[in-house]
Order: sequence, then C-alpha cells, then structure tokens
Amino acid sequence: MAVKPITNKHITNTSQVDRSTQKSFKGDTAKGNRSRSVNPGKDYTKNYAITLKDIDTSVMNHIKNIMKPTVREANEMIKVPVLYANEERWKSVRKNGVLRDKNGSVMLPLIIMRRTDLSMNPDMPLSFDNDVQGKFIKVARNNKWSKDNQYDRFTVQTGKKPVQEILYTGMPDFVVCNYSIMMFTNYMEQMNLLNNLWIEHLETYFGDSEDYKFLSSLDGSISDASEMSADGERLIKNEFSLSIKGYMIPEFTSNIFGTTSEMTKELTPSKVVFGFEGDATNKQVGK
Repeated sequence: MAVKPITNKHITNTSQVDRSTQKSFKGDTAKGNRSRSVNPGKDYTKNYAITLKDIDTSVMNHIKNIMKPTVREANEMIKVPVLYANEERWKSVRKNGVLRDKNGSVMLPLIIMRRTDLSMNPDMPLSFDNDVQGKFIKVARNNKWSKDNQYDRFTVQTGKKPVQEILYTGMPDFVVCNYSIMMFTNYMEQMNLLNNLWIEHLETYFGDSEDYKFLSSLDGSISDASEMSADGERLIKNEFSLSIKGYMIPEFTSNIFGTTSEMTKELTPSKVVFGFEGDATNKQVGK
C-alpha cells in the first residue's frame, strides 16, 4: 500500500505515516450498542433480575416485532410507528390531541403507549417474602453442565456422573401493569385493521423472545373510533387500556441479615462413594 506523506502545515513532524497500520475509532462511543449490551435479566452469568423496564420492553418489542402493525394507504403498506409516551409526548397528546414531528406535521398513523398503573396481583400472592434468608423457597432458573467437569465418553465408561450447575432465585413478586394505548390513523378502514390486530393478540403472552412472557388482557373495552380535527387536519383516534400480568425479581435483597444476591449457584455431586468403617479385620468381615 502506498504511503501518503502528511501535508498539514500545522504539524511539525512531517515524517511519513503508514495509513495501513492506523486504526479507525469512528463510531466507538460510550453509548453502547443495544444488540451487544448485556441484559442482567437474560445473562445467567450476571446477577439475575426482572424489573419494570423488562416488562415495558417486552410489551414494546411484542407490538413492534410480533404484531407488526401496518395499514394500507394508496395501495401501499405502511408500517405504523410505535412510541413510548414520555412526559413531553403524553402532555402534547393530551393537550393538542395529536403528536407532531419536528417539522410540525401530524404523525399519522401512530401508536403510543404509556404505563399508567402498577399494583400487586391478588390472584398470585406467592412471593413468600417471609423467607427472608431464602432457605426454603427456591426456583431453578437454569440447569446446565458445569464447565469445569465436562461430560464425555470417558466419563460414561468410568461411571462418573456429570456435574450440573443449577442457578436458583427466590419467588418473584407478581404484579399487574396497566398501559394506556392510543392509536391514530387517517381513515376508519385503517383503524379497523389495527383493532382486528389487537383482538387477535389480546389474552396471549406478550414478549418477542423466550426469556420473558407476560399474560395480556383487555382492561375494559376499546373506545369507539372517533373522528376529530386538529388545526384543520382530519384524523381517527382510538384509545383503550391494556393489562399485563407480570412478575418482578430484585437483583439484590436487603433485610436484617444484610444485602445478598437474589441468585445462588449450586453444583450437584459428581460421584457418590459408600464406604465401611469398623474395627473388625478382613477375615472377620468375610465370615
């Protein structure tokens, strides 16, 4: 590869630099990549935890990746954006009736959601918080072969049992999360398509992977699609409440015994040996 000399007049050292040996740091920021980041609730090598953020993320990902809401407009299928309503977005929708982009245009079609309520599930009061030391109530979260004692053909021939590494946590706290869902479209036909999609997925488990699954249900009814106008622009709006029955596990538990990790690890015995101890000789034992 050709070596290009430095021609910047502000650099005193004008020695030649081999560009082929230089490394680019473009895009290497501290923000992190979501696809490569570690989620403590899904990585069993870390402290196990299930938080409210995991429930919110599972609901959002299910709507985006599993339901995949789309509408037809001008013989073209349009993907409906799904946004979580933070303080600014929710206030703007409640005050103006619509959500606008940075150019001031009304965002249509659109689905926004917001968690409005959190309560304990009275049907599942099984967290067993009275077991403060976690000695009696345990839930096996993962069961795998130990990396320090592999199970191969040689161990089968010698009769050695494989060592299993079992990860335990305590019982979770069962909660009910209520979400307010708002949908905006241009036409009534588009709104009917979204309503049909929600009816199909309600009363099923929400979650885009096998790690978290939370049962969904319709809290009340879906409001009738109402026609409204915002600054001369016509739109269709629907609103309903979504109820999610989830469960939460803290990463650490703090009580009078101190702060302990919620996850514990145990190893099964690899070999059981039965022996005999006594004062008799081998000749006496043979008799």
